Amino acid sequence: MTSLSQKAFDVSRDKNGFTVSFEAYPPLSSNGRLALLDVAEKLEAFEPTFFSVTYGAGGSTRERTLKTLREITEKTSHTLTGHLTCVGASKAETNAVALKYLDMGIRNIVALRGDAPPDQDKFTPHPQGYKNATELVAGLNELGDFDISVAAYPETHPDSPSRKADLDNLKAKLDAGADRAITQFFFDNPLYYDLIDAADKHGITQPIVPGILLIHDFWKVKHFAKMCGATIPDWLEARFAGLEGDLESQKLVAVSTAVEQVLDMAGQGVRHFHFYTMNKADLAVAVCRTLGLQPQTNIKSVA
Repeated sequence: MTSLSQKAFDVSRDKNGFTVSFEAYPPLSSNGRLALLDVAEKLEAFEPTFFSVTYGAGGSTRERTLKTLREITEKTSHTLTGHLTCVGASKAETNAVALKYLDMGIRNIVALRGDAPPDQDKFTPHPQGYKNATELVAGLNELGDFDISVAAYPETHPDSPSRKADLDNLKAKLDAGADRAITQFFFDNPLYYDLIDAADKHGITQPIVPGILLIHDFWKVKHFAKMCGATIPDWLEARFAGLEGDLESQKLVAVSTAVEQVLDMAGQGVRHFHFYTMNKADLAVAVCRTLGLQPQTNIKSVA
């Protein structure tokens, strides 16, 4: 039987410590771009295995994603990861973005089916496009030498008719050539442990990295969780109750919650954690420092 540490262990320089990766989204404004560059520079000190930038439905953020990755490349030495979806684009158009990533020196891709645009009730493949993430992974492997991550869902994807169907889909993506899966965020760790056990029984051997959402605004997180089918447990609701106007207390609760979640998984052998930063550095820095990760002062950002 595959151990939990094998399932969740991605890339590590120190088997006794942790490795981390971070995720951001392409900002909307010039001020947002400057702020994200500052975030990327601050988080570079923790030597993440990669820093990823998301890609909106239908390629809606394609140019901003590419521009954001290019700017981070120019300012830092991060190993960058670009997201790519199947929504609203032909195979040729999708492949063109992947080749742009390669031209920028980015060979890491998070390959996703993607969510339907706001004006559609459900995902509908482009007539000349990749029908799903499995096809996208296979296409990327034919196109170039990519390191590919895919998504996994501790509470199953909202479009999946069953847990088995969701696991079948995950296995298909990994069998098509993906290197690992990264989970949707979750707050109750048993959901992750159950996913690992079920994946093992399903014949999945690749790493499944836990995705940790840093809670900058609990009430926005509740709304977001409802849209993507993630559960907000009662104990978490109770922690933030009455803190609507108390930003400092909210931050303390958010950091302690993330640290508890990570340490519990670390006790089970997990050594790599992927943090959804929401384009802010403060909680990510606080969590990393609390976990004992020391920022490296010899990191040299690109001038």
